[in-house]
Amino acid sequence: QLQVVESGGGLVQPGGSLRLSCAASGFTLENYAISWFRQAPGKEREGVLCISSSGGRTNYADSVKGRFTISRDSAKNTVYLQMNSLKPEDTAVYYCAARKTQVFRGVCTLQRELLSWGQGTQVTVSS
Repeated sequence: QLQVVESGGGLVQPGGSLRLSCAASGFTLENYAISWFRQAPGKEREGVLCISSSGGRTNYADSVKGRFTISRDSAKNTVYLQMNSLKPEDTAVYYCAARKTQVFRGVCTLQRELLSWGQGTQVTVSS
């Protein structure tokens, strides 16, 4: 069973940085597209970034361009979301997700029903 676990969230001041981790259990992460989503209070969950199995990056949120990057460490079976120049509007619960099925497992998607989700990690940007 595919399982992903997020970590690395916390409280940071505006302009600061955080690195979130998405660790995989039960599967080889580099064979799957892994996406980061976020959900702020009272808002819908939105896609942030995705890395495909081939290493291609897809940016879903214009608001994070130039500030957030996604990377993968195959040896650690982990995907990272590096967040720099954080703003209060980045405050949200951040989730990572992997394709549930083998079909197109390496291709990024925003379709939530096709994804297996972690429990989320809270990121709060505040002075």
